[in-house]
Formats: sequence, C-alpha cells, structure tokens
Amino acid sequence: MPVFVIRRLVVSVFILLVSSFLIFILVAHSGDPLGDLRTDTSPNRDQKIEHRIEKLHLDQSDPQRYVTWLGGASKCLVPGLGCDLGQSVRDQDVTVLLSQALSATLQLVTAAILLSMVLGVSVGVVSALRQYSGFDYTITFSAFLFFSLPVFWVAVLLKQYLAIEANDWYSDPRIGITATALLSVVSGLFWGALLGGNRRRRWTVRVVAALATGGVLQYLSAVEWFRRPSLGPGLIALLSFGAAVGFAALLAGLHRRNILYACLTTAALGSVIQFPATSWIEDRTWASWLNIGLLALSAVAVAVAVGFAFGGLDRGPAIRACVLTALFSGLFMISDILLRTVPSYSKKVNGRVLATTGAETPDLHGTFWQNQVDQITHLILPTLAIMLISFATYSRYSRATMLDVMNQDYVRTARAKGLTERTVVVRHAFRNALIPLTTLAAVDLGVIVGGAVITETVFARRGMGSLFVTALNQVDPNPVMGFYIVTAVSIVLFNMLADIAYAYLDPRIRLT
Repeated sequence: MPVFVIRRLVVSVFILLVSSFLIFILVAHSGDPLGDLRTDTSPNRDQKIEHRIEKLHLDQSDPQRYVTWLGGASKCLVPGLGCDLGQSVRDQDVTVLLSQALSATLQLVTAAILLSMVLGVSVGVVSALRQYSGFDYTITFSAFLFFSLPVFWVAVLLKQYLAIEANDWYSDPRIGITATALLSVVSGLFWGALLGGNRRRRWTVRVVAALATGGVLQYLSAVEWFRRPSLGPGLIALLSFGAAVGFAALLAGLHRRNILYACLTTAALGSVIQFPATSWIEDRTWASWLNIGLLALSAVAVAVAVGFAFGGLDRGPAIRACVLTALFSGLFMISDILLRTVPSYSKKVNGRVLATTGAETPDLHGTFWQNQVDQITHLILPTLAIMLISFATYSRYSRATMLDVMNQDYVRTARAKGLTERTVVVRHAFRNALIPLTTLAAVDLGVIVGGAVITETVFARRGMGSLFVTALNQVDPNPVMGFYIVTAVSIVLFNMLADIAYAYLDPRIRLT
C-alpha cells in the first residue's frame, strides 16, 4: 500500500506539472489582461497599466511567468510558508478568493452529492431486487425524466412552484381536504409499490398508507404544527428506537438478539440524554459546532461501550450498529431544535422562509440556530436541483450493477449454502456492486469541487464555478489557474482513494 501511494503521488506530480503548464499557456493567450485599461480615459491610466504589468508579471515571457506562478503555488504544499497564487486583475488575493469560493461550493454541492449517492444507491438496489415491479418501472421512468431535464429549467421551476408557493402557503399553513386526498393517494401508491407482494397485500398496504397519511396531515393541520413545528421528546424517542431496529436488521439481522438489544439500549440512553443535551446545546452561551462535535464524540464513545458490552462474538457489527443509532438519535435532536427555531427565524425574514437567491440573508443578526436555519433554507433549492439530476445517475448505475452481481455464481452458491436473503444481498452482492459505483463517486467528488456553474448562476451563489467564469470573461489568469489547480488536485486525490477502496471492496485486488 505505501509503495502504491508513493508511486501514484510521483506520477500525479508530473501530470499536474505538465497539465498546469498547458493550461497556463492557453490562459495566457486567451486575451489581453490590459484590454480594459487600454480604453481607460482616466489621467492615471499609464500608472494603472504599469501596476498591473508588475502584479501579473506581464513583462516576462510565458515560461518565466509560469515558473514564477509555480514558485508561489508550491508554497501551498508546505504549511507556514504562505500560499501565494498571485493577484487578480482587481488586486485581490487569489488565495482568499479561492477559499471563499471553495467554501461556498462545498457547502452547496457536498450535501447534494451525498444525498443523491445515499438515496440513489438505496433506491437502485431496491429497484434491482424488485425487478419489473411497479416500483421498478416508476423509478426507471423518474430517473430518465430527471436525467433529461436541463438543470437551469429545474432550478427555475423549483423557485417558482416550491419556494414562492411555499412561502405564500406559510402565511397560513393549513392543508385542505383536496391536498390531503392527493398526498394520501400518492403515499398509498408509493408504499404499495415499495413493499410489493400479491394483489391483496398491495391494496391493503395502499389503503393503510393512504389513511395513515391523511390522518396525520389533518392532525398536524388541526394542531397548527406547521406554524410551530417540532419533533418533541416522544417522537425523538420513537424515531431513535426505529433507527435501532433498522440498523440492527440491516447490519446483522434481527435474529442476533445481542446486537438488537445493544441498539435498543443505545436508543434508550439517547432518549434519556436528549433532555439535558438539548437544553445545553440550545442555550445561547453553549450553542456552537464545537460543543455539538464534543457531544457527538461522547455519543459515539457511549455507543462503542454499549456495543462492546452487548456484542460478545459479534462486537464489530454491534459497535457499528450502535454508533449509527447514536448518531441518528443526535440528528433527530438537532432536527428538533432547528424546527423549533423556524417560527422565530420566520419573523426576521418577514415570513419568506424558503430563500430563492444568495447564500445567506444580509444583516440577519440572529442567534446561532437562526443562522443555521438561514443557511439551510438557502441551500434547499440548489441542493434539490443538483440532487434530482445526480439521483438519476446513481439509481441507474446501482440498479444495473446490482442486477449483474445478483446473477453471478457466488450469489447462487451463497443462497445454496442456506444463508439468509439479507446476508446474501448485503454481504455478498451489494459489496461487489459498489466497485463500479466507486469509480462514478470518485469522478463526481473530484468534479464537484469545480462548482456547479449553472446552478450557482440561477441561485446567485458565488462559488468556484462563478469564479472561473468571471475570471475567463475578465481575462484574469491567476484565478483561472487557482481554480484549475484546486480542481486537478481533488480529481487526482479522489481517484487514488477510489483505487484504494477497490482493494477493500474486492480482496482479489492487491495494491503493490
């Protein structure tokens, strides 16, 4: 493994050197960085031109300028030397511009890609296991529909029919009979297709799901839950126990009682600890991501101890299931605090809760949790726009690879040995189906650092994509090179991590 990593790093350095030189030459000949100053009519035009020539080293030849830029960029590899990527034509430090743009891009795109990966792979696997069912046909149609839609059009539709309509609805948040009936029918069809079975079972599931959905929506509307949303201790506990059962069933199976009891114990501890923990992190004095991180580490430590104590010979799966249960219990607590913050945040933004442009509300001056709600509401629309497109890709790839794996000899052998279907799918089929998906994820994770140009433009967010386009339009070479080097390094890094992941997923692969 160390030899493989070192060899890849050496090769990557040469690739980055050659490619960065080519990009630098192309950018240097893409236009005149002094073009705007040549038509300037101000008295100090000559001084401005001299200043820009000095800042951008335009008095040097192209190879000399590249060596000068490379000398400053190489300092970024050694902490303490001071990363120097040059100045823009507006006398702005490119390092600062990149850090601001990269932060905005990662905040926007990371959530969308992670959600699309988790949801797309999960739905694709279920679709493969339920091949040619109603659920499979629905997911296939939806995936091709989303994949064919242009992202700018999806973004505009989301702004009009989700944000604006939702903000108008929030002024009097009630769900009428017609909307309840429509949502109930959709819920019934979804759960009927997902759970499947014979005709009688499907219709039973549809009716029960539709009635339950309609009853819950009418109850929430009657108690004005949408005006004052929250989960409450009871629902947090219920969701925690549900997560405990789900993770125990997924990772080990419910027949392993020790793992199930460990997860249920973790959920019970989380349900009790939620009262002091919520009061602590909700307080203005203690509300910070540092304290939330410390609380998460404490929860993980307790979960590891519980899994170790209950696990016996199954300590590994027990610890993993308990840790996931603890993290999801904490996620439910955080979600409860955020929901209870929405009414106070709504007053500060005049009831326009769902933002349509920008990354934050100017001059909000809110509390810690109000600022978090503000950032989330600004991320919802662009995240959905990107996620819908990426979801289609991951669902189709995961379905295809899962179908291919399920027909392999070793899967039939695993079934012939008498293993449960959960073990066959999770341990044998799914792990091997992840190998092609790892390549797709590595490419996506590397490319997303470059930003989503169209989405950032529609939602007026200043990220890596908009920085790149602005620099090209202004014939500004240093920001373009900064954008390139960050994107290139991320692609090389994630592809190397994908190669390492191959060896973990497939023991036949050796990294030498």
